[in-house]
Parts: sequence; C-alpha cells; structure tokens
Amino acid sequence: MSNFEIEDLPYTTKTGAHLRSRGGRYTNWPAVYVLSRRREVYVGETFNLASRMDQHRRLKSDLKQLRIVLDDTFHKSVCLDLESKLITYLAGDGYTVRNRNGGITDADYYRRREYRETFDKIFEALRGLGMLRRSIQEIENSDLFKYSPFKALTPNQASVVESVAEGLFEDIEAGLSTTSVIQGEPGTGKTIVGVFLLKLLKDVADTEHPELVDGDEMFSDLFTEGYPDLVRGKRFGLVVPQQSLRKTIQRVFRTTAGLSPSMVLSPFAVGNATEKFDLLVVDEAHRLGQRASQSNGAMNTQFAEINKRLFGDDDPGYTQLDWIRARSQHQVLMLDGEQSVMPADIPRAEQKAVVEVARRGKRLYALTSQMRVRAGSDYVQYVRDVLADVPREPAGTSFVPYDLRMFDDLGEMVSAIREKDREHGLARLVAGYAWPWLSKDDLTDDALYDIEIDGQRLRWNRRATDWVDSPTSLEEVGSIHTIQGYDLNYAGVIIGPDLRLDASGRVTMDRANYFDKKGQENNRQLGIVYTDEDLLRFIRNVYGVLLTRGIIGTYVYVCDPALRERLRPYLSTAPPQLT
Repeated sequence: MSNFEIEDLPYTTKTGAHLRSRGGRYTNWPAVYVLSRRREVYVGETFNLASRMDQHRRLKSDLKQLRIVLDDTFHKSVCLDLESKLITYLAGDGYTVRNRNGGITDADYYRRREYRETFDKIFEALRGLGMLRRSIQEIENSDLFKYSPFKALTPNQASVVESVAEGLFEDIEAGLSTTSVIQGEPGTGKTIVGVFLLKLLKDVADTEHPELVDGDEMFSDLFTEGYPDLVRGKRFGLVVPQQSLRKTIQRVFRTTAGLSPSMVLSPFAVGNATEKFDLLVVDEAHRLGQRASQSNGAMNTQFAEINKRLFGDDDPGYTQLDWIRARSQHQVLMLDGEQSVMPADIPRAEQKAVVEVARRGKRLYALTSQMRVRAGSDYVQYVRDVLADVPREPAGTSFVPYDLRMFDDLGEMVSAIREKDREHGLARLVAGYAWPWLSKDDLTDDALYDIEIDGQRLRWNRRATDWVDSPTSLEEVGSIHTIQGYDLNYAGVIIGPDLRLDASGRVTMDRANYFDKKGQENNRQLGIVYTDEDLLRFIRNVYGVLLTRGIIGTYVYVCDPALRERLRPYLSTAPPQLT
C-alpha cells in the first residue's frame, strides 16, 4: 500500500529555497518532517515544506538537520497521526521535544490500521538513520514514554484537562484562590493528566504568537489571545509524595522543553519554599501525610518547623495538605481514597472534606476511562469487592482477553512471569509487606533472601527508587512503596499471610505477619491507636493497588490456603482463550 521515502538534509537558511526549486511534493503535498540538533527535535506536518522551512528559520534557526517523510498515499489525517506518533516515540526515546503541547491527535480514518503498519517501518528507518536508539517495544515500556506529556488522551481525559484549564483561567481572572479535585481509580491516568496539564499551561504561558497556533490542535482555543497573559510568569509545580515516582517524573521533566526537574517537588519542599506557587498539581494526593512519626528524626523536626513557619504554631492537626493550600494560590489534587495505604496518609475525613469543597465550587472532575488494565473498567471495582467480602459473580471469562490467573505453586508463577518478561518486558513480582526486609542491611549479598515459599527463595527490592527498571528487578519482589503509580505489562502478585480467612469465613488481617512498621504504627502525636479493622482497610488497599498494576495480565499466588480456596472461583486458572 505505502511506498514511503525519507530524505535526510542539512537545515540551513537556503533549505526553503532549495525545496521550492524542486517544486511538486515540496510545495504542494502532505508531508511529515523532523528538525533536530543533537538530542533536541521538533516534529511537524505541512502541505508546503518549502514555506514551512522558511517560517521555522525565524523561530528554530538553531536546529541543524531535516528529515522529510514523503509518500504518494499520504493525506492530512495520515500526516497528523504520524506526526503525533513521532512526537510520542521521540519523547519516549529521551529526546527533548520542542513541540508545544496542544494535544496529540488520535483520530480514526480510512485504512488507519494499514498506515500504522507503515509507521512501524518508518520508525525502523529513522532508527537506521540514528534517530531512535531503542525499539518500539523498549520505548513503550520506558517511563519516559509512559509519563510523557506528549500522549494521546482519551476523550474523558481530554475533557477533564480542558475543564480544569478553563476553570483555572476563570479563577485567575476573578482573583480567587481555589481547590480543584480530579478523582479516578487506578489506571484512569491521573498522573498522565497532571503532567499533561502542567505542560499545557506552561506552553500557553510561553506563547508569544497566538496567531501561529495550529487550529487542528485539540486545545488550540486555550492558546488564543488573552489566555497566555493570564498565566504568563506564573509559578507552577507538581507535588509527588512518593519518592520513587517523584524521581521518575523528574527524569521526564528533564527531557521536556519548558519543564524542569525542579518543578517536581516533595511535600517537604513545598513547606520549605520561600516563594508562594500560583498553581500546585498534587499527584496521589491521598498519599500526603498527616502529623505522625516520620522515617527519621530530621523529618520530624522539619514537620514541626514548617508548621510553625506557616501557621505560627505546631498544632498536630496540620497536614501536608494544609501546607499545599498555604503555599499556593490554586491547587489541583489527583485523588483516590482507596489507594491510601498507610496510617500516616491524610485521614479519610479530610479527603472527603476537600472533595466537598471542590464539589461546591464546581471544581470536581472524574476520570473514568480505564487506560491501564485491559480487563475493562469493571476490573478495579471487581478486585476491591472480592477482597472486601462483597458478593460478586466469579470472573469466568468476563475479563477475556485479560490474562488473570491463580497459581497453586509459586515456582510456576515465578517462571511464568519471567517468560512474560522475555515476551513483553515489564513483568515483575510484587507482594504485600508480609515478610521482614532481612536483606536491607546488605543489599550486595546475592545469597540473602527475605521470602521463602514452595522452595522459592526471593528477596525484596534492592532499590527504593526506579526499581521497576533496575537491572536486578526481575529477580526481586517489589513492595507497595516501589510500585504504586507504575505500570507493568504483567504483575505476579503474592498475597502474603498478612491477609487470611478467619474461622467465620471473613477476610481478615494477621498483625503478626504484617511487617511494614510505618504501615501499622500508632500515631502518638494525635493519640490514635489503629485497630485491626483499620489496618485491614490499609492492607486491602495495598493489594487493590498491586492487583491493578498489570496492563496485559495479573498472576496471583495466595499464601493462606483457606483464602486461596475462597478466591479461586474469582481468578481464572488457565490462559485466556482468544476467539
């Protein structure tokens, strides 16, 4: 069907004239092009390459190389699609993409599937020219790709981004201080929406020529006259409570034009900031902390000092959410209360209160499209109900083609996960915190292990940050603290002896087999003693997160025999049969 060609030319002041002299497809035919210099790129599409190259000399004169993708069968829809794909994959390959983020096109068109096959060949040809360093699968499995702001949004995600941005513009113009809340279950793309929103607002703020904005872009209306003035010079930040995910997002911001790793903050960094922020987007806001024993004494001291600095006294009722509100004019909170996994997380009452404030202010938004788990939108609630003793129909074939399986032998599950990693990459073992971390004191000794089941000896993750992509991760088991917020292709979940079935047939927790010290620690500062029922809620939430990491499939091994039999009807025991 397609017979593409790629031209590789130097980009100079004479490029436009050179293309004009050649006429034909260089002045009146749809084409896609890539301008580059070292590891920086700009991707575009046009009907008139010669004129577009002249326009770019005024704004992108530092770029040195031009690659043109031409094909006799190309039309506007194909070019928009290819442009979007190239932006996404180049960003995922570590390039600093100089494009504005006006919304990646993902429209359907005639024979799109066939053109997408051609795109794969184009990517390989560009790889042969040295542009792409990794294969498509490697790029798609990378964090730079997964968290890039250059992603095609679902209609639901795009609607939320547009509504939040428009609401923010209204509030800035009115001089208000507001809190917006975006609610969404695991896999609905809360982190992606947060990153996308910040890049979009930063690009709007940096727009100097609204008249040059491409009207085909999804959010082109936000770049029109007036909007850039509202956000120009504003101070933005993204707050990520979990250390591991924070480091990952900082890497994404490092390779994204207009963004900086310094914009990705811990709650403590916000509390210690000397200048107020105009906008803070808070990812996983349910993981913000209340006053409780911190991981070290210095952080306990910091918590008190920040409270005194911001509020004049160290009232133990102040939380990190109070810091966020005190240090920013506007806040956008990404929230899912059922992903709170620690007693030190902000309490449910405060989460409900902030949701109610957003609802009254008409600043409450819902993400509903399931983007991670290919089992469909019902899967997340299904898992939560099964763990919570809520009667449900057994899974049967309802989640086909999702690969949901229970294993009776851990060795078989370990082998299956390693096989899936060879096929797809990003297959990992994860578990509840039901074993002590004995190997923590000597991370270099390969003979040490923490978990022993069915003759399998396994150890916890060596790394606390970027564990999923670490070289030894396939041989290790990740905990909730290393995996929350991340995607896997396949997750092998070990439900440990911290969750079991009691004599009355209820799912319950076993405190003696729960080894997360901070996960069960009473709150002396607030005088709170956590009951077994309190801890059961957190442990259920932990497993709810672990069981919703896998994009293609989830494999499960249950340690408690009685619980295993209870869950067996709800988990497929054979690979999905595709028809």
